[in-house]
Amino acid sequence: MVSSVNMHRFALTVGAVMASLVASTGVQAQTVVRIGHVGPVSGPQAHYGRDNENGARMAVDELNAQGVAIGGKKVRFELVAEDDAADPKQGTAAAQKLCDAKVNGVVGHLNSGTTIPAAKVYSQCGLPMVSPSATNPELTQLGYKNVYRVLANDNALGSGLAQYAASTLKLKKVAIIDDRTAYGKGVAEVFAKTAKSLGLEVVSQQYTNDKAVDFMAILTAIKNKKPDGIFFGGMDPQAGPMLRQMQQLGLSKTYLFGGDGICTDKLVDLSSGARTLSNVICAVGGASLDKLPNGKTWRARYDAKFPKQFQVYSPYTYDATMVLVDAMKRANSVDPKVYAPKLADTSYQGVTAKVMFEPSGDLKNPAMTLYVYKDGKKVTLN
Repeated sequence: MVSSVNMHRFALTVGAVMASLVASTGVQAQTVVRIGHVGPVSGPQAHYGRDNENGARMAVDELNAQGVAIGGKKVRFELVAEDDAADPKQGTAAAQKLCDAKVNGVVGHLNSGTTIPAAKVYSQCGLPMVSPSATNPELTQLGYKNVYRVLANDNALGSGLAQYAASTLKLKKVAIIDDRTAYGKGVAEVFAKTAKSLGLEVVSQQYTNDKAVDFMAILTAIKNKKPDGIFFGGMDPQAGPMLRQMQQLGLSKTYLFGGDGICTDKLVDLSSGARTLSNVICAVGGASLDKLPNGKTWRARYDAKFPKQFQVYSPYTYDATMVLVDAMKRANSVDPKVYAPKLADTSYQGVTAKVMFEPSGDLKNPAMTLYVYKDGKKVTLN
C-alpha cells in the first residue's frame, strides 16, 4: 500500500513536470523575430540615426502590443540596432554582424554611401533589406533581388528642385556644391543635369566633404559668379554652418536648395539663427505627415514616445519595418528565404504611402514634398 505521504510527493512531482511542460510549450509556441536596424547613432549625423532607430523601435513595440501570429505561432519582435557612424566600412561591418547573427530582416541603412556597399553583404547572406532613406538611384540598379526602398530616389528630388527653381522662381543662374558622398554627389548631379536642360546656367560647381564646417573659400568663389541660388548635395551638419557663412558673406538673398539630407528640424539649431534659413528650399521623398490620413496621429505617438527627436525619416523606418512583417504574414513564415519573394508584391498602406514596389525595388508612384523654413519652423511649400 502506498502511504499518503508518498502519494502527496508523487502528486507534487507530476504537477511540477506538467507545469514545466506547459511553460516549455509556451516558450516554444512563441517565435522570436529579430529585425536589424543600422544607422549613424554616433558622430555628427547621430540625430538622423536616432530618429530612424526610434521609428523602427516604435513599429516593433506596436507589433508586440498587437500580439502578432505568423504561421500559427505567436511572435515576439526584437530590434537589433547597430551603429555605422555614416561610414561605409563600418556599415559593411555592421551588415556582416547582422548576417552572422541571423536576424530575420533589415531596415536601413540611413546613408546611400553606407547602404550601397552593405546591400552586397545582405545579398550574399540572403537577408531582405528595406531602406527608409538611402536615395541614390544606384541602390536599386545593382541587380540585388532582396533590396527595396520606401521613398522617392534622387532622380525625383534633384529634378523636382531644379524644376521649381526654373519654372516657379524663374532663376537664371545657379551654383552647385556637393560633399562627394554617394548621396550628395548623386542628388547634385541630377539637379545639375535637370537645371541645364531647363535653361538654367550652372555658373560654378564646388566640392567639399561630409566632415567640413568651413565653406568661406567655396562660398567666396561662388559669390563672385553672382548666382540666384546654390544647390547643396549633403547633410544638415554642413548646411547649418554654410547658411551662417552665406549670411556673413552677404549672400542673404541667395536661395539654398537641398534634398532630404538638409531638410530636418535640426537645421534650425545648426544654422544658429542665420536669416538665410528663410532662403532654404528642400525636398523630401514622400507626402507631408500633416497631409496624410494617419500622419498626425502617428506623429503624436512618436512625440509622446521620443520627445523632441523627430527629424525626417522615422516614419519611413516605421513603414519599412511594417512592410517586412507584412511579407512574413503573407508568407506564413519568418524565414528570409521563404518570405523574401513576397516583398515584390507588397501592397501595404503605410503611414507615408501606399507601399508597392517596382520590379527594381523602388517605390511605385513616389510623392515628393517641398519645404521652406518660416519663423524657425519647417513648413510645407506644396
